[in-house]
Amino acid sequence: MLNSEIIAVGSEMLTPQRVDTNSLYLTDQLNALGIEVRRKVVVGDDRALLADAVRQALQNAQIVILTGGLGPTEDDVTRDAVADALGRKLILRPELIEQLEERFRRLNRKMAENNRRQGLLIDGGEALPNTRGTAPGQWVEVDDRVVLLLPGPPHELKAMFANECLKRLERRVPPQVIRTRFFRVAGMGESDLDQLIAPVYSKFANPTTTILAAAGDIQIHLRARGETEDEAERLLNEVAPPIEALLADRLYSDNGDSLEVVVGKRLRARGETLSVAESCTGGMLGERITSVPGSSDYFVGGFLVYRDAIKTGLLGIDPALIAAHTAVSAEVAQAMAEGARARTGSTYAVSVTGEAGPESSTGAPVGTAFIGFAGPSGSETSRLNLFGDRSGIRNRATNSALDLVRRKID
Repeated sequence: MLNSEIIAVGSEMLTPQRVDTNSLYLTDQLNALGIEVRRKVVVGDDRALLADAVRQALQNAQIVILTGGLGPTEDDVTRDAVADALGRKLILRPELIEQLEERFRRLNRKMAENNRRQGLLIDGGEALPNTRGTAPGQWVEVDDRVVLLLPGPPHELKAMFANECLKRLERRVPPQVIRTRFFRVAGMGESDLDQLIAPVYSKFANPTTTILAAAGDIQIHLRARGETEDEAERLLNEVAPPIEALLADRLYSDNGDSLEVVVGKRLRARGETLSVAESCTGGMLGERITSVPGSSDYFVGGFLVYRDAIKTGLLGIDPALIAAHTAVSAEVAQAMAEGARARTGSTYAVSVTGEAGPESSTGAPVGTAFIGFAGPSGSETSRLNLFGDRSGIRNRATNSALDLVRRKID
């Protein structure tokens, strides 16, 4: 079984303005070959630090992939750092310079002198053609291991990896596949979930189990390795069904689909529609629903009713009801859902009202939220006591609203 490590190079990758998406693509491609990605790191434009990262990676992985830092400027240090780590020289290759000059001629541009740095090849390495840019990649074998130097721009990296690296890697990989199962769970905390399913997954080293928690939504990733697809699927099927049985109706997806996708599929299959009325979530619920392509098939519309007068004017809620119970109450949440359904003619309607903080406007504790639901069989509400900051509370409220719809139309 082969393991890999990905090193993203560039000081800009350590700022909040840039996100390393290359590693996501590479991980997907490597997993499809049966290669496990054991670690990803980001290193700035520091030659010594990068060389040290390469040395560490080669101790743990048979395949080390570096992305970025192959440009013509002085801060493009990937070639130099890898050469340092391997104790090899950089050799200026005339044929690479000629290819670079020809590319610039085709673009009707004069090649700058510093572009010649892109013709430096690590001794013993093989140049990988770059059909989308000027920086050649490199394939460098180190005993039974290999180091890949790939360009940073995603369109260059993807083309080079697909055209030059995949077949080479396939020849190195023993017969092995990785198969995954993604469960998504609502209505449970992470610790409660782990306590429930740990007696099942802890018995197995293969598949491996990872639990990922977000606001109001938990994912369970099962990953199995096998020499064939059938073997990997058999291993998954030893673990997945017992976990599914324990989760029961709290499990809403077994393929990674989000709640909004699951709800949308069910509504479309039934030929039914949904509307929303939101107060504390301010449009987040409607945005999640409409982020799904084709949501116009089942989503009718929504109401953002932040102030009490708007609740009264748009949804027809009796002002006396709000005066008696406040806007953050089960009674108002129910009236909001009923009003949205009546005004849009939707099959179902769901509402959210609550105190997201940081201060309360009604006297209810911050984190208090009510979800209302209205449908052909009547209406109901549920009370939530949510935790976290304002963003976390709002996210958990929208998740709870979608989960209530899922359960009611199941």
